[in-house]
Amino acid sequence: MISLPLFLGTVAEGSILDVAQNYDALEIINRAIAYGILIAGFLSVVFIFFGGISFILSGGDEGKIKQAVGTIRYAIIGLVVTMLAVVIVVIVGNAMGLNVVQYINLGEVFDLVSNFKFNSSGTDGTGSLE
Repeated sequence: MISLPLFLGTVAEGSILDVAQNYDALEIINRAIAYGILIAGFLSVVFIFFGGISFILSGGDEGKIKQAVGTIRYAIIGLVVTMLAVVIVVIVGNAMGLNVVQYINLGEVFDLVSNFKFNSSGTDGTGSLE
């Protein structure tokens, strides 16, 4: 069992570190790129909604409207950059032998998150990742 700092707790068998040992470096790189693209796209959509809600709740205040429009604008730019990143990663990845597109699967991400548990039953305030 590996002991990590207080904010992470301890890592038990069957953890993400054990799972990562089953993959080679190329697969870890593929998954990291794919998860990064998914997270960037998700955050862009969240900020578009956040900007829209801010715009609705601005109450006609010119400063709040400008801030909400700026949030929406930059979130859309982020979404476009994320989509361009997918195209660039696919083109460069195919040239280098990386197949990142097969890992961009939301079902697999949800399975990974649902299998990742945090047990906070430590007596010294630390938890353990299971």
